[in-house]
Amino acid sequence: MTISEAAGMPSGSSIQTGARLDRLPISSFHKRIFWLIGAGMFFDGYDLYVGTNVLGSTVSTHFSTLGQNAQFVSLTFVGMTIGSLAAGFLGDAFGRRFTYQVNLLIFGIASLAAAFAPTMEWLIAARFVMGLGLGAEIVVGYSTLTEFVPPRVRGRWLALMALVVVSGLPATTILGSLIIPAFGWRPMFVIAAIGALIVWYLRKALPESPRWLESKGRLAEAEALLAEIERECGAAGAALAPMALKAPLVTARDLFGPTLLPRLFVGSIVLIVINTLIFGFVTWLPTFFVQEGITLTRSFAYTVMISLAAPIGCVIGSFLADRVGRRPTIIGGSIATIVFGALYPFMKDPALIVATGFCLLLAIYVLVALLYGVYTPELFPTEVRLRANGICNMLGRGATIVSPFIVVALFKAYGVSGVTTFMIALLVIQIAAVWAWGIEPARRGLEELSADGAGGEIQTGAYAPR
Repeated sequence: MTISEAAGMPSGSSIQTGARLDRLPISSFHKRIFWLIGAGMFFDGYDLYVGTNVLGSTVSTHFSTLGQNAQFVSLTFVGMTIGSLAAGFLGDAFGRRFTYQVNLLIFGIASLAAAFAPTMEWLIAARFVMGLGLGAEIVVGYSTLTEFVPPRVRGRWLALMALVVVSGLPATTILGSLIIPAFGWRPMFVIAAIGALIVWYLRKALPESPRWLESKGRLAEAEALLAEIERECGAAGAALAPMALKAPLVTARDLFGPTLLPRLFVGSIVLIVINTLIFGFVTWLPTFFVQEGITLTRSFAYTVMISLAAPIGCVIGSFLADRVGRRPTIIGGSIATIVFGALYPFMKDPALIVATGFCLLLAIYVLVALLYGVYTPELFPTEVRLRANGICNMLGRGATIVSPFIVVALFKAYGVSGVTTFMIALLVIQIAAVWAWGIEPARRGLEELSADGAGGEIQTGAYAPR
């Protein structure tokens, strides 16, 4: 008995999930999926940056010490590292929807526990559990959206999702400045908890990925879900393109084979680099300013002005992702980051410091838009997409555990120029890796990317209208 017959479908039939999803017109269905995923991703970004405001308050009220604050930050990234890897295996084994719901529930309950923490040790433990959810959210969110959005706009939509995540930074800053002076730091975690639990309830409307269902042989479920999606998008009964690629079945062992191992290497390199740029440079800007003799007030003002480049960079990345392509944008953004990073230490005039810093962050956040959400999930087939993305994110998050120590050592020894030289070296490695082993996914179906170099079969013949 064939897998199609076992699923209650005619022998020899193929539901061609990828081809049917890729030909759909953008509709209310896609927008609903974007915002169901985006709502959780927003609170992920919100909570990622919430520690900056909260820790200042816990120290000033003697709830914590500087050493405990360091533990808070460190265990956040340890949790995210573990959560990234765990989400990858859970998502491929039990489904995207199930994993998303579980991680939101963990994150929401842990946030509530943090809000009522009686001691700093309790808060640190809750933060570790929150880190598990934060790491999982990034892996599952971007990968799930990748499997729903047609290739002609996939880059733009995923880069805009990065903008949703980045918007958590100004939201945290604004809410923190309004709430913490009047009510203390605890309401900041209450907001995260309520938001996550509301999204957890709303996400019951998030469908499972038909691509994942098909990869598991659950063809009848995939067919029923696809038919429902096609009706909502107004594409029921439309004929498919006469040619589609059928990639061979991929297993976890293939991740370390000749086709996927170079992609795993590239995905890991780019996430190590971008995480180091953000948490080894961007978040240290206020400290660099103060250490260079700039007053705390002016340091805050400079940081706010420069940080405005973050959302603008994500928008530029979303514009370039499909029009120019992933590899040219990543390589071009890396070169621009190198240029402005090399110039930045030599700026002494305040206007030039802000202007150069703005351009530097603009280039960095073009890379953020491409590397966090667009490029890495596209590198891998559906069967192992979350596992591979989880491994890459685990290594990227792991870099954030050690990069602050490297940054401090370089800054003490060589100043800002030592830090930027380190970042430039990483960017050169990134350019070489993407140039040598990177693929170009722009405007190409996921199944086509999976079949590249893997012996995929080309099937011809028109599909019967439904």
